[in-house]
Amino acid sequence: MRVVVIGASGNVGTSVLEALGEDDRIDSILGLARRRPQLAFPKTTWVEADVTRDDLRPHLRGADAVVHLAWTIQPSRDLDVLWRTNVAGSARVFRAVRDAGVPALVYASSVGAYSPGPKDRFVDESWPTDGIRTSFYSRHKVEVERRLDRFEQEAPSVRVVRLRPGLIFKRGAASGIRRLFAGPFLPSPLLRPSLIPFVPNVPGLRFQGVHSRDVGDAYRLAVTSDCRGAFNVAADPVLDPPALARALDARLLPVSRGVARTATAISWRLRLQPTPPGWVDLALGVPLLDATRARTELGWEPRHRADDALLELLAGMRERAGLETPPLSPGAGGPARIEELATRVGGRERP
Repeated sequence: MRVVVIGASGNVGTSVLEALGEDDRIDSILGLARRRPQLAFPKTTWVEADVTRDDLRPHLRGADAVVHLAWTIQPSRDLDVLWRTNVAGSARVFRAVRDAGVPALVYASSVGAYSPGPKDRFVDESWPTDGIRTSFYSRHKVEVERRLDRFEQEAPSVRVVRLRPGLIFKRGAASGIRRLFAGPFLPSPLLRPSLIPFVPNVPGLRFQGVHSRDVGDAYRLAVTSDCRGAFNVAADPVLDPPALARALDARLLPVSRGVARTATAISWRLRLQPTPPGWVDLALGVPLLDATRARTELGWEPRHRADDALLELLAGMRERAGLETPPLSPGAGGPARIEELATRVGGRERP
């Protein structure tokens, strides 16, 4: 099989390349990225391509499957830039898949596409995907899901799979995730369990995580199977303040939902961090995922616990870990994080 992975240089993309490279059924992989990485993967050839402007069809012709991962979260203060990549860029990928005659498309959806749901039980893939309206990330995921609905109607011969994972962690993505969500002012050495004295106990804060390499394996299974449709991807245990406090050996500190959102909003407006308050609404609103279908129909089984994956990420942040790709490199923020500061903390796109 020949597989094209679009957006291959990020947290999930590098894990997908690893998983595909280990599968004997995969003969060659084309990794598309906006900026060419230095890191090499088995069976993989890198090509520079931007989903917002480049003609993707020549890269997709002859492929047996396309994995579409390209997505951007920053600059969070420029929604036009984000929309052009996330929504318009995805639409361009779908058209290129159709025009190039690719028989299978695996798309990176998310728990963020789901409408508000329960925190005391799990929902399957039939839960409504109308999103959390105050989150740009959720709105974009919903809009792409609707465009993918239309694509499936217009191109019924293409096998379409949507993976909807929870939060995705790994050590190699630590520097990139820190830049995206915490920004340049977070002192990395402080991310040591012994230096985290308390965990905010926010009512209703229950979410799910999964190791990036387990997500990569889910994509491999989706590529090499004949499945169609949506699949939830999440590992046990559910992460809530008590679980986090146990993992970090920390105390619980009661914090109301309003205080948590207000603190996030104020620090974002003051450009102390790049994460707008819609992410709090997303964490508090999305349902818990039932991953039974992925287990039974894909044969997927996570090899890592969610809490272990989160601790691995925190350790990676503390140690400034990363991979030599532009999104994940420890040095991507420049000396003393000066290039991060030059973006005005989510105000404009990094070069």
